[in-house]
Amino acid sequence: MTHRLFNAYSRVVLAHPLFWLVLLALVCGYAGWQARHFQIDASTDSLVLENDKDLEYYRKVSKNYGGSDFLVITYTPTDAPLFQRDSLEHLQGLQQDLKNVSRVKSVYSVLDVPLLFSPQVEFSELANNYRTLMDSDVDLQLAEDEFTDVNPLYEDLLVSDDGGTTALLVNFKRDEKYFELLNRRNDLRAQDRSGELDEAGKAELARASRAFSDYNSELQGRTADEIQQVRDIMDNYRDRADLFLGGLPMITTDVVSFIRADLKVFGVGVLVFLIIALFIIFRRPRWVIVPLVCCAITVTVVTGLLGLMDWKVSVISSNYISLLLIITMSITIHLTVRFRELHEENPEASQSWLIKETAAHMMRPSIYMILTTMVGFSSLVISGIRPVIDFGWMMTIGLGVALVVCFLAFPAMLSHLPSGKPRQGKDISRELTLAFAGFTERHRPTLLLLALVMVGGSLWGITRLTVENRFIDYFQEDTEIYKGMVQIDRKLGGTTPLDIVIDAPKVEPKAVVQSNQASEGWDGEALEDSTGDPFASDNSDPFASDTSDTDPFASEDPFADSDPFADDIPATDPFAEGGDDPFAEPSSQGLSLKDAYWFTPARLGQLVEIQNYLESLPETGKVLSLATTYEVAEKLNGGPLSYVQLMLLAKFIPADLQKQLVTPYLSDDGNQIRISVRVIDSDKNLNRNDLLAKIRHDLQSDFGLQPEQVHLTGAMVLYNNMLQSLFDSQIKTLGYVFAAILFMLLILFRSVPVALISMVPSLVSSALVLGLMGWIGLPLDLMTITITAISIGIAVDDTIHYIHRFHEELPNDNDYVATMKRCHGSIGKAMYYTSLTIIAGFSILALSSFNPTVYFGLLTGLAMLVALLSNLTLLPALLITFKPKLRAG
Repeated sequence: MTHRLFNAYSRVVLAHPLFWLVLLALVCGYAGWQARHFQIDASTDSLVLENDKDLEYYRKVSKNYGGSDFLVITYTPTDAPLFQRDSLEHLQGLQQDLKNVSRVKSVYSVLDVPLLFSPQVEFSELANNYRTLMDSDVDLQLAEDEFTDVNPLYEDLLVSDDGGTTALLVNFKRDEKYFELLNRRNDLRAQDRSGELDEAGKAELARASRAFSDYNSELQGRTADEIQQVRDIMDNYRDRADLFLGGLPMITTDVVSFIRADLKVFGVGVLVFLIIALFIIFRRPRWVIVPLVCCAITVTVVTGLLGLMDWKVSVISSNYISLLLIITMSITIHLTVRFRELHEENPEASQSWLIKETAAHMMRPSIYMILTTMVGFSSLVISGIRPVIDFGWMMTIGLGVALVVCFLAFPAMLSHLPSGKPRQGKDISRELTLAFAGFTERHRPTLLLLALVMVGGSLWGITRLTVENRFIDYFQEDTEIYKGMVQIDRKLGGTTPLDIVIDAPKVEPKAVVQSNQASEGWDGEALEDSTGDPFASDNSDPFASDTSDTDPFASEDPFADSDPFADDIPATDPFAEGGDDPFAEPSSQGLSLKDAYWFTPARLGQLVEIQNYLESLPETGKVLSLATTYEVAEKLNGGPLSYVQLMLLAKFIPADLQKQLVTPYLSDDGNQIRISVRVIDSDKNLNRNDLLAKIRHDLQSDFGLQPEQVHLTGAMVLYNNMLQSLFDSQIKTLGYVFAAILFMLLILFRSVPVALISMVPSLVSSALVLGLMGWIGLPLDLMTITITAISIGIAVDDTIHYIHRFHEELPNDNDYVATMKRCHGSIGKAMYYTSLTIIAGFSILALSSFNPTVYFGLLTGLAMLVALLSNLTLLPALLITFKPKLRAG
């Protein structure tokens, strides 16, 4: 089979080098043209599992509610306290300037909210105009007390506990087209997963996906300009305040800039290194130019393919250029070393003969080398995490392109060059690899024992691996993302949203409600007059729903933009509905909650207890629910409210306060409540899975709730689901890689002992990296779960080349030790060159601004170093010890 393949290759490729050069030039030109469609995506899908049921639930209950993206700007005055007139006027100036930014609908701050306790207002005054901090006669000391200590709705949310930091919420106009395209794509995806789409439907899904992708890229560019406008305005106010920018639009924009920077740094950095390395290794221009041309063609073709297929690059796949350069260079180095060896052995041979013999010797191991590496990357497809899946497919296809390009471009370019003279002089690299051979011969028992100890220690370290990592740690401490998240975490109640939805018991609650009404002295007829029930629902009911599946909770959390999944879930401004002043025209139209399960003093008292429990947890920050509203009402009332007072409050509470105090936390029928919890992501003791399990358990055991009543959702749950899947993904990818590569090695070497020995160096290197992560406490994340699969796939490449050469050399004298030395002096040099190139290439990833990429680069480089040492010592030691039979290929 291999001989027939090579003969066909000789007739079609080697006999027509000019044709293939022209064809490659044309392909590169077309790919370069398509590369203009190449796009970067900072989608937050990287934080969720593919087809996560919790994600489907979260989107289902959220997508029908309007809202907009918004930014959070933390404001800490530096020359005067916050609650002084000069500071408030400075804050107002910043707010007014921000309103002039394009697409900004509104900017809300502590200046806009009603003052309920400065001084305290009566129930009867709720429908009147409110006082705010900008009223000239406001007592600022009372106002500071309200925001920091008295009003449970505002404290630790709009103003920090120390009264020194506040926040502005820059609310962008809702882009209806974006959500229309997004929801259309998601609906079609759901139908596709359930098998409901025919061929026409799948074509429509492809069109919908492309339409959303194109518009998302356009919107991404506009948003970046708007973020820059906001930052320019902030710079004008930094002379009197410390300002930090946060929010999903800013995070998305900055992550895109990180990816662009990484692409440039990785690409240019690896390219510069390769040029220098090739000059040092080979010292002839042709051995620099030919490999670099192969690399350039590969990267251009793959990038053009990504543009053609609308395959966007994410943070996870942003290192694809450097990986393609490294692996393409590895192939060309092996070809170059073999060509030079043949030239040294046959100095009078023609160029065409040298090219043909090089291809004949290197085609089989190179094909298997790329196939095993492709297996490593393709294993990522089963991870269940969309950007990891895309990365796996990108690199699998890219590796195939690299192999084809090298075996087309390398011989085609060399065929037009004179053979020249073979290299003369001392070969330092050969002496170095031979030194490893001598060390292996002398210390073989020690090597095998050391390998066993290393594996044992690594396995113990692997048992200490965790998946618990903080989203904030993905970014370096000098980035605005990190600083903004820390500021919101420490000053304004936490960053990561967790929603707790509690249903009424499935038992019909009406009798219970009537019992509660009776116990509170409530008479359903008492307040009726000639006009009928004063609580009758009309079209002004803010809970009225047009569809049965509409989300009962408009997410009005003022920091909803920090939810990293908000690009699929519209967030609603906590202070606005439309572009008008939410406090300008109070309404006296009320709510109809007479039969509501949760809207009774007893049930609200239980909810207060639940909220107090949640606030007592060290990992939680601000907690908001209907209990917060009830506490405000109790303070305004001067004591607990009776059922009659609750109903009166529901009737006469103004519409604007409904939007802040009731609508986000209570369903339209009053039988479902939502508790909004902010988790402190920067807490080093945070364990998301344990926290969620504890909350679920305690709500059932301590508060008598049934399991079917309690639903935990939000960014906290979705992110935790992804983290918990990492162990499973790691096991699945490792199992897939091990089984697939072992099967390929069995086909290649047709010997079970040889195949098993061939797996040892890559398994040792991967186990060492995982064990080291466990030892030092570095958790698995989106990038580090890919290390072991990729390391095994790449590390086995050198193993294949070594054993293939061992098979060629052994028949000369059937002496395993002598064969080892000959292999170290020949293929050992290529392994040394390629491995050092790969190690240095991966190490360049440490320059990334995204910490998981840094860890990925350094740890993969370490794995490659261990694999090189194992291939030059442990592998030959095993071959010499067990002397497996090597069969002809």
